[in-house]
Amino acid sequence: MAIAKAGLAGVYSYAGRTEAPMGQPIHMRVGGFGGVEGLRAYLAAEGITHVIDATHPFAAQMTTNAIAACTATEIPLIALERAPWVAGEDDHWTRVPDIPAAVAALAGPPKGVFLAIGRQHIDAFAAQPQHRYLLRLVDEPTGPLPFPAEVIVARGPFDVASDTALLQTHGTEVVVAKNAGGKGAVAKIAAARALGLPVVMIDRPQVPDRRVARTVTEVMAWLNG
Repeated sequence: MAIAKAGLAGVYSYAGRTEAPMGQPIHMRVGGFGGVEGLRAYLAAEGITHVIDATHPFAAQMTTNAIAACTATEIPLIALERAPWVAGEDDHWTRVPDIPAAVAALAGPPKGVFLAIGRQHIDAFAAQPQHRYLLRLVDEPTGPLPFPAEVIVARGPFDVASDTALLQTHGTEVVVAKNAGGKGAVAKIAAARALGLPVVMIDRPQVPDRRVARTVTEVMAWLNG
C-alpha cells in the first residue's frame, strides 16, 4: 500500500461486511463509527490530519458522513474513486437509478439472472421470484436466501474468459450489476458484451461534492502537497 511505502502513519478502516477482510500493511480497524458525530469524535481522538475516502462508490452513507465530519472539523478529505463504466456500441444496457428500479426492470417471464450486486440488497429481488438467480458472493450466506438461487463464493478480480464461461454454463440471460467502475469487476460486463446479453446497470447514488482522485498517484501527490 502506498501509505506504508511512503512511511506515513495511517489507519485502514473496513465497514465489516465481509468475514475475512484483506490484510493491510498499516493499522486496521473494522466496524462503523456511529454516524457523523461518532466519526468526528474518532478523528479528534486519533489525531487524524487527512482523510482518504476509498469506499465503494455505492457506500453513499459512509461517504456523506465522512464529508460532513471533515467539513465540521476542517480536516481535508479526498475521494479515491474509480471512473464509472461507460456503455459502448456493443453493450445492451438498461440504466436504472437504484435497486428498486432494477427490481422493476426484471418484471416479466422467467429468465436466468446473474445478480452481481453483492449480498446487501438481494432481499429486494424477492419481489421477482420467477427467475433462476445466480449469485456470486464474497462469503457464504449466513442465513436462508429470500429466493431459490445458485451461489458461488469467490473473491475478485475476475477475468473475462472465466466470467464468459460462468454465464454460459448457468444459462444466464440477463446480468444485473452496480456501476462500480474499475478493472476488478468489469469482467462480467465484458462477458455480457461478448455474449450479446442485456445488462441492467444500476447508476451510482448521488453524494455531496468533494475532491476526487482517480489514481493512488493523485492521492499521494495530494498528501504530499
